[in-house]
Amino acid sequence: MAGTRSVDLYDTTLRDGTQRAGISLSVDDKLKVLARLDRLGMPYVEGGWPGSNPKDAEFFARARSRTRATSVLTCFGMTRRPRSACDDDAQLAALVEAGCEVACIVGKTWTLHVHEALRVPLDENVAMVAESVEWLRGRGLRVFFDAEHFFQGYADDPAYALSVVEAAAGAGAEVVVLCDTNGGTLPDEVERTVGAVVAGLPGRVAGHFHDDAGCGVANSLAAVRAGASQIQGCVNGYGERCGNADLLAVAANLQLKMGIQVLDDGRIGELTDVSRFVAEVCNLAPEAHRAYVGNFAFAHKGGLHVSAVVRTARAYEHIDPRVVGNDRHLLTSDLSGAATLRARAATLGLEIEDAQIGAALERLKHLEFEGYSFEAADGSLELLLHQAKGWRQGYFQPISFRAIVEEASNEPAEPSAEATVRIEVDGERVVAAAEGHGPVDSLYRALRVALRPTYPDIAAFHLTDYKVHILDPASATAAKVRVLIETSDATSSWMTVGVSTDIIEASWRALLDSLVVGLLRHDVQPVQSGNVPVAGAF
Repeated sequence: MAGTRSVDLYDTTLRDGTQRAGISLSVDDKLKVLARLDRLGMPYVEGGWPGSNPKDAEFFARARSRTRATSVLTCFGMTRRPRSACDDDAQLAALVEAGCEVACIVGKTWTLHVHEALRVPLDENVAMVAESVEWLRGRGLRVFFDAEHFFQGYADDPAYALSVVEAAAGAGAEVVVLCDTNGGTLPDEVERTVGAVVAGLPGRVAGHFHDDAGCGVANSLAAVRAGASQIQGCVNGYGERCGNADLLAVAANLQLKMGIQVLDDGRIGELTDVSRFVAEVCNLAPEAHRAYVGNFAFAHKGGLHVSAVVRTARAYEHIDPRVVGNDRHLLTSDLSGAATLRARAATLGLEIEDAQIGAALERLKHLEFEGYSFEAADGSLELLLHQAKGWRQGYFQPISFRAIVEEASNEPAEPSAEATVRIEVDGERVVAAAEGHGPVDSLYRALRVALRPTYPDIAAFHLTDYKVHILDPASATAAKVRVLIETSDATSSWMTVGVSTDIIEASWRALLDSLVVGLLRHDVQPVQSGNVPVAGAF
C-alpha cells in the first residue's frame, strides 16, 4: 500500500520560514530560492503574503514572468474580515492579483480564538471561511485552507473544529490543512486526530506542524500514516520560534524509510545541496548536525564506531550518505582509535605502518590535551599524519612576525593594521610587509607577498573563515585560545588549527599550516634541497 501512496510536499520557507529571527530575504533572494526548489522538484512553493507588504507584492509580480518546470507557486492570505463582504476585502483581492494558480488561506478553528481574537459568533467564523473559499474559487483559483490551531481546537470542541473544515471543503477547498500552530501536539494525538478527519471529510487532508515540542518531523510522518496526502514545512526547519517541520527530513523519511516517493529518484540526492544553498541565501551557517544534510550527519568520532563503519557502513549509518548527497566524515580526536587515523591516511593515499599510527595517535592525544581540536581541522590532521611518517616540510622556515594596529584617536576612520614577516626560503632570508583588515589579515597578506615569488600556487589560496574559541574563560585575558582557519582554492577547502595564550600567535600557527597544506595538495615541491622543520602548530 505504501508504494502506491501519493503525498505532495508543500514548501513555505519563503513565507513561514522567513518568520525565523535573523532571516530577512530580498525579492532577489526569494526568486533564487524559488528557482532552486523548482529544480529540486518541489510540487508547491508558497511565495509569501501579497496583501501584507510591498516586497511580497513585487515578488509575485516578478515571479509571474519566470517559467518553472515543476513547482506550483502559491500565495498565502486569510479569510475575509468579520462582518464584511468578500468583494470589499483588499487582502482577498490581492490574492487574485498575485496571479498564482493556488491560494492558501488561513482561518480559525479553535473556539478560543474565535471568541477572544476575532470576537465574532461561531457561525460568523464558519461563514467567513466558506464565503472566502467560494469567492476565490469563483475567480478561478485553486484553494487550500489552513485550519489554524486545529489540534487544539479539536481537543477542546471537536464538533466545531470539524464544522469549520467541512465548510471549507464544501465551498470548494481542494486541500484542508490541519495546522499545529503552537507546535505542542505529540505524534500519537496527531495520528488519532488526522485519522478521524480523513475518515469523515471528503477531499484531501494535509498537515502543517511546528517544532516547539521537538516533534515537527515526527508529527508530519504520523499525519501521513493516518492518511494525510500533503505535508507543509520549511527547508532546514526554518520558521518562527522553534521553527517548522524540516521538509528535507520529511522528504527523506517518506521516500527512503516509508516507501512513499515524493521526489524523482535523481533529485533525492540534491537534499544536502538544497539545504546549504538555502542557508547561504538566508545568510545563516548550515547546521552541522541536522538530520540527513548536516556536515556531521554521518560523522564518526569514537574509535570503536570508526573501526566498525570502515568495515561495514551500515553498522553505524542508517543510510548511505551519498543517497542524499552527503558524505561520511571520520573525526579525529582524543577519543579516536587507530582505525580513524588509518582510514584518514588511506583517503590521503598514505601508506603508514602500525607503529607510525600509534605514534600519531599519541601525538594527537597530547595536542588535544593542550587545547588543539582536529575534528574540523582536516588540514592540520593531514600534516600530523605526514609527520608521523618522518616527513618535515621544506617549503620555508618562519623566523619572526610582527603585527601592529593603529587607531587615530581624533579620526573616525577604521583602525589600520600592518604586519611584517621574516622567513627563510631556499637559504635566503625574506622580509615582507603588508596592510590588511586587522592583524590576522595583514599577516596572511605579508606571508603571500613573501612566498608567492617562489611558490606562485599560493595566489590561488584564499582565507574563507576564521573562528576563535576561548578554552579557559576563567583565566580572563590570560586565557588560552584556539583558532580555526579555513582556506580554499578553486576546487577544495581545508581547515587548520593553532593554540596559544596569544590570539595572534595562535592565528599565525594556523596560517602557516594553511599554506603548507595548500602547497602539499597542489603537489608543489620545495625549492630547498633539504627538509627544514617548520615552527607551526606541531
